[in-house]
This record gives sequence, structure tokens and C-alpha cells, in this order.
Amino acid sequence: MRRLLFLLAATCLFATSCDPPPIDPDNPRGNNNHEDPKTAVVVETPAFARGTDVSWVSEMEAGGKTFKKQDGTAADIFEVLKDVGINAIRLRVWVNPAGGWSGRADVLALAKRAWNAGLALMIDFHYSDFFADPGRQDFPKDWTADKADVEKTAAHVREHTSDVLGALKDAGVSPAWIQIGNETRNGFLWPLGQLWSSGGSVPGGWSNFVTLYNAGYNAAKEVFPQALVMPHLNNAYDDNDWWFKELKAKGGKFDGIALSHYPQTNSKMTPEQMNSAALSRIKALGSAYGVPVFVSEVGVKVSTEAASAALLKSFMEGVSGISACKGVFYWEPEVYGWWKPAVYTSLGWNAYDMGAFTSDGRPSSIMNAFKP
Repeated sequence: MRRLLFLLAATCLFATSCDPPPIDPDNPRGNNNHEDPKTAVVVETPAFARGTDVSWVSEMEAGGKTFKKQDGTAADIFEVLKDVGINAIRLRVWVNPAGGWSGRADVLALAKRAWNAGLALMIDFHYSDFFADPGRQDFPKDWTADKADVEKTAAHVREHTSDVLGALKDAGVSPAWIQIGNETRNGFLWPLGQLWSSGGSVPGGWSNFVTLYNAGYNAAKEVFPQALVMPHLNNAYDDNDWWFKELKAKGGKFDGIALSHYPQTNSKMTPEQMNSAALSRIKALGSAYGVPVFVSEVGVKVSTEAASAALLKSFMEGVSGISACKGVFYWEPEVYGWWKPAVYTSLGWNAYDMGAFTSDGRPSSIMNAFKP
């Protein structure tokens, strides 16, 4: 037996077949997707995500916008954000958008920058070529030939999800959280995955929606089994329990819950009342479903910076006392100087009014709410 072990060891010592394969610089992970420990960047998932969605950054930079730390030092946007306590980044994904912004290549480039800066990642699939929200859930133009076929559309969802996440994995980037759809209170991929219309509930709507949603969920888990994969609803202050109850009853899978919260957008409630209601709903959802809850979008208007800063700080202090809440992401805080993307100009839309940077590209006092 000892002689056999010696021969085996000697064979491996002198035979090149026992040497480890050389590292391909263009594919350091190798065919088996194992990271090269000498070159891989390791990013720990924070216990509580203090995050921002900065999906507009690349378009802003292409137009000449630059950023500074609060002390005025010029720096890369991700270092600027880290300086005010940000530890996570959210990026939206569109299928085939005009100009390429928020498309696969743009998302991959931003994700690699954020990851290399040591920031955890949330990926937000819209399954559209433009913003998806409660008022619009448009079919991607490349999928329209199959917009009446739930199985073919589910195949598109699977392929798109796998393609984007596979590209991230090949680049050594591992999202901690993945959203399947954006603000999908009324489903997505309308009309196929729509839940109701002006005529009431859409027949088969929930069945179609869950088929499409689960196609994305399953594809995400195949690429990143450890990621938390979840749906996303608007209006954190609303009672959303009925929606998740229905999703679960129809076989929808979710590891977490993502919500949006904009506390100055309901004229029937004060911002303080909206904060209070949202905190109550977040706690209740976490208790009812036993999953972590994320506020994956938050934003405050900046007409009065001090008041807005106090409002956001109050909300952040509130969620810190809810064990089920595992993170809050500010939506596009880096916007300043009334900048707007090219598509807003083409549509005649106003600039986003909840940016939280000063006119010279520094984080305003609003962002201090994210400091630990």
C-alpha cells in the first residue's frame, strides 16, 4: 500500500497532467466557475444594506458630470458613496433599451465597478426596454411576437435572466439580492402577465404572472443559488399582505420582499404619517412571511434640504429597530443640477426632483442618513 501511494505521488510530481491548469486572464474563473483566489474580489454581504440605485451614473458621466466627496475632493462615484456610509448598490436591467443605458453591457460595466469598490449588489430586472412601474409594464420589443404565449414568454424571461446573471458570474460578480420585476403590484409583461384592468380582474392573470415570475426566480437561483430573489411592490405604506398571500397561494417563490417608499407623494397623508405607516407594514410583512424585507427604493424631495434630511433620517432610524428589515436603497441620489437622461428630454419630462447631491456634485446632508 505504501509503495502504491509513493508511486502515485511520484507520478503527480513529474507528470504535467497533475499540474493545475494555467489561469486564462480572460476567464480567471475557469470553466468550472471557481474564482482564482489570487485575483478574485471578495465582497461580504452586509447585515444591513445602506444602498443606492445609481443606474444613471454611466449616462451622467458620458455627459460630463463628475462627483466629489462631501469635503470637495474629486473621486469616483462609488468612493463618494462609500464615504457617506453606502455599502450596497442597486442596478436596474432593461432588455434592449434605447441608447443602451441600463442594458446588459451597461449594467455589467457598472456592476464590475461597484464590486471592485467593495460594494454589495442588488440586480433589478424590469423585463422591459424602459421603466416598469404600476402605470406601465411594457413588453420588450424583441419579445412582442410571443406576447400572447405564456410559455414562450417565460422562455424569454429565463433566457434574459440567465444571460445577464451569467455575464456577472463570469466577471466574478455575485449579487446578494435579485428582484424579479419592478413594482409589479399589477403584474408585469402586460397584457399577458397583467392581474387586473379597468374591467376588473384579468382571467388567468395570476396564473400567467406566477408562471412568468417563477421563470425568472428559477433562472436566478440556478445562477446564484445563495442570492435572495424577490418580487417588488410600490407603496410600502399600503397593506400589501393580500398581494403576497395571493402570490404564495398561486405557487410564487420568494426569499425576500422589496418595497418602494416615497414619503412625500400622497397628498392625503403627511410625510410623517407615511413613514409611520410604512414602518408598521414592513414589520408586519416580515412577521407574516418570515423573510427579510428591503426598501429597495426610497427618495425625498429636496425643496427644503433640512426638512428632507430629517425626514429620511427619521425613517432610517425607524427601520433600524425592525429586525426583519435588512436594507434601504436611495433611488438615484447622484442626480444634480437638474440633469435628466436623454430619454426624458425626448419625452418632454421634467428632471428627477429627488436627487440628493449638491449643485457641484457632492452628497448633500440628506445622504448623512446612511452613515452608520
